[in-house]
Amino acid sequence: MRTKRWTAAVLAGVMAVSMLTGCGLDKNETVATFDETEIPLGVANFAARLRQAGYDDFYVAYFGEEVWSSDMYGDGTTMQDNVKEGVMQTLFDMYTLEAHMVEYDVELSDADKAAIADTAAAFLAANDDKALKALGADEETVEQYLTLATIQSRMHDAIAAEADTDISDEEANTGTYSYARISKTTYADANGNSAEYTEEELTELASTVGMFDTEAKAGTLEDAAEKYGYSVLTGTFTADNDTLDEAVLTALKGMKDGEVSDVIDTESAYYVLRLDAKTDAEETEKTRQSLIDQRRSDHYSEVLTGWEAEHTWTVKEKVWAKVEFDNLFTTIVETTETESLGTENATEQ
Repeated sequence: MRTKRWTAAVLAGVMAVSMLTGCGLDKNETVATFDETEIPLGVANFAARLRQAGYDDFYVAYFGEEVWSSDMYGDGTTMQDNVKEGVMQTLFDMYTLEAHMVEYDVELSDADKAAIADTAAAFLAANDDKALKALGADEETVEQYLTLATIQSRMHDAIAAEADTDISDEEANTGTYSYARISKTTYADANGNSAEYTEEELTELASTVGMFDTEAKAGTLEDAAEKYGYSVLTGTFTADNDTLDEAVLTALKGMKDGEVSDVIDTESAYYVLRLDAKTDAEETEKTRQSLIDQRRSDHYSEVLTGWEAEHTWTVKEKVWAKVEFDNLFTTIVETTETESLGTENATEQ
């Protein structure tokens, strides 16, 4: 029994279905309502089983075949329930975006519709009846889901494109540095075991780090580190970096390119830094693109959340409970060249 695994390219991989039990669901039964629009169980079931199939290899390998009935997070819900909750939210997103297509002049052309039909037909032809039954896949259901996924992708791009992407050089500026971090809490003893410093040893350590810093300033950080048995690591930083120790960030901001710092004494470690570049062109452009991507993502989420507050989404829990992950899927990679009509959310969440 085989079925295709969908990714952003819609079809990209083959799966073998195991532990098939099958279930008789009425695909036309209403599982949720979007305002006055009835959402068919068939589409919701297919979306859920598709997502499950995308997760099975990883989850089963690490957590075993009972993963979907397990309370992995200790919150009283099963992994199946967690995934189904995410699927229902994605469907709410999809139907909301479909309802607002006109506001962004998004529409599906005849060519789009033909491509969706061709993709659905290829998907069905590539799989046997048992695999398709396990996924709840038929021509109408697959085309409905592909249509929603295509609209979601087009709307995402259109909304994200209107975000403010003017990132100043100051915001994007990213520096690079090298450093040695010497722990004040533990060290490896002669047997390689972790040991805690005594007060006497900490006093000696402070003196040693001071000598290391002096030699790093007189020569190179790398040579001094090799002599004292320390490691030299590298990092990047921005003006508002919130992952660095505040004392480290403050020191970096006040240094010149190539300068080695005095010993920086923090609660858990000593640091000796060298500022390699206050502005690193390559890292700065990476930061700029990351900020742009974040602004686009934030804007998309803000618009979508605002729209969803204007609509009513009601899930018929008794109907939704009929969807169960009662078989498992094993992936066999087999890439295809199908044009991407999917969305970043097609196999995640």
